[in-house]
Amino acid sequence: MSSVRPLIADDKNQWLPLWHGYLVFYKTDLSDEQTELTWQRLLDTKYNLHCLVVEVDGKIQGLTHYSFQTSTWASKNYCYLEDLFTAPASRGQGLGRELIEAVKEIAVNEGSSRLYWNTDVTNETARKLYDSYSLESGKVQYRISLDPSDY
Repeated sequence: MSSVRPLIADDKNQWLPLWHGYLVFYKTDLSDEQTELTWQRLLDTKYNLHCLVVEVDGKIQGLTHYSFQTSTWASKNYCYLEDLFTAPASRGQGLGRELIEAVKEIAVNEGSSRLYWNTDVTNETARKLYDSYSLESGKVQYRISLDPSDY
């Protein structure tokens, strides 16, 4: 049986391998300092970065990070689901959907008018799940790196 809950400080040893797996999947290498900064931000209740984890039999098998943003186009905030990752061995069990649904419920309770996320066009497996919620937005994302250490 699985359950979704907020991240706690004692989760670091289980969160870290999933975080690294996520970075490997996206062919990204972040410094240990950035990973530690992310971890500290996730635990800081005053910082606008949140994490949910999904457990199966007491072991964390997935994570999602999300935040809220104001919008010039809406009177209510938007909720941005930034990262979603499940352990490869636990895929196909509906854990990704459980995490999305949990963030969706939080966003509704926070008064958000939209929940959104991005993924690579080549992430076909995840896109099957995402397409079950909504078709892709048709938007194209552009990035200008302002800090060489960002990517």
